[in-house]
Amino acid sequence: MPLFTRMCRVALLCVVSLSVAACAVPDSGPGVVDGVYDPYEDRNRRVHRFNRNLDRNIVRPAAIGYSAALPDEVEDSIGHFAANLGEPSVAVNSLLQGDLRGAGVSTVRFLTNSTIGLLGFFDAATELKLPPHDTDFGETLFVWGVGEGAYLELPVLGPSTSRNTVGKVVDLFTNPLTYVLDSPEAYYGTIAGVAAGLGTRGRFSDTVDSILYDSADSYAQARLIYLQNRRFKLGDNQSAQAQEIDPFALDTRGF
Repeated sequence: MPLFTRMCRVALLCVVSLSVAACAVPDSGPGVVDGVYDPYEDRNRRVHRFNRNLDRNIVRPAAIGYSAALPDEVEDSIGHFAANLGEPSVAVNSLLQGDLRGAGVSTVRFLTNSTIGLLGFFDAATELKLPPHDTDFGETLFVWGVGEGAYLELPVLGPSTSRNTVGKVVDLFTNPLTYVLDSPEAYYGTIAGVAAGLGTRGRFSDTVDSILYDSADSYAQARLIYLQNRRFKLGDNQSAQAQEIDPFALDTRGF
């Protein structure tokens, strides 16, 4: 399929996604309790139990074994490789947000790490005073004025919101590399991302375990931490008006 046709489909998907996300429930008003709109709590709790069982029986043992088997330097290199393959998507979302500087930083980081950093296994850009700039289509929707919507827990992927779920779907198509790389190279980023996620789960095992297995209500705890961190990252003060945002709360992106 020609690149232009693919990009037109991505643009159409963005428009449709924006329309769907715009129908999300407002961030405040009836049904919002303590800054959280969770109309699907029963369903979310069932998914949370599934995710906990999946973590206990598969993800946690695999992550601990992965971290134990690989030196920290190798884990870091795999994480750098995965992050580098995601830089073009960050650049696209930065452009969609009108952030030309962020788009430029991500582009330069990708070129630098792909060459000097040996395909991204080494973060040469940071060493050259170009720190990473992270964003996604969920943040793009926030910049466009789309509300947070309902809290959701997704199978395998974990905590999310209506807005961020739409963002996750669109982000599958916003990375230009997926249109220029052939199979199997097109899947290297996904494989590296899964490996990096296992590494994060293994490194922060004690902290994650305390939330999932030591909390009186692990669902409510994970929901609170996720929303606090996501809102703080976005500067989403409207959604957080009923919550006290802790900028030092745990970053739960790794589980």
